[in-house]
Amino acid sequence: MAFAEKCNDIFDEATVEYHRFDNIDATPRNPYAEGSIERELFVKNWIDAVQWHMEDIIRDPGIDPVGALELKRRIDRSNQERTDLVERIDSYFRDKYKDVKVLPGATINTESPAWAIDRLSILALKIYHMRQEAERADATEEHRGRCASKLAVLLEQRKDLTTAINQLLDDIAAGRKYMKVYCQMKMYNDPATNPVLYAKKQG
Repeated sequence: MAFAEKCNDIFDEATVEYHRFDNIDATPRNPYAEGSIERELFVKNWIDAVQWHMEDIIRDPGIDPVGALELKRRIDRSNQERTDLVERIDSYFRDKYKDVKVLPGATINTESPAWAIDRLSILALKIYHMRQEAERADATEEHRGRCASKLAVLLEQRKDLTTAINQLLDDIAAGRKYMKVYCQMKMYNDPATNPVLYAKKQG
């Protein structure tokens, strides 16, 4: 099985596992071996599923403002965890292809493999939730039809992205493309680079 298909299978598995609980505080049952890339992929989708539902909760117009602030901070922490995990997945690829001889004329891609895989994880969640809407018994036929059309687009998008990721990995393995990873360097979470945080520290 090509790598991107493996990602889709694991992301679908993790999405279903999250929805067994449908609780942002649930503890996942990760079936993959410690230290394996499969385990990292499962965690990746779990983080995305939890964040998806935190974003739903924070949009409740009746949410308690104090609770909303704590949830916003939790979303920020989740974003940082997601970024750190994507960079770990890229490190896996960098190590895997470190001995590949880069061919003359090799080109760089617009994004690293792991950031493309990040989009696959989000697509798994979009597909799951859009399918729910397309099959919702209490919705109108018009609503279900609209969602079924959107679901078809999402499935096509996943097919295209899966193909593109596999082609990218094949090109890297053959030396036709090379990896160059730039860390995200998010500034708002860092007390040394967020002016609101370091101003308070100095004050």
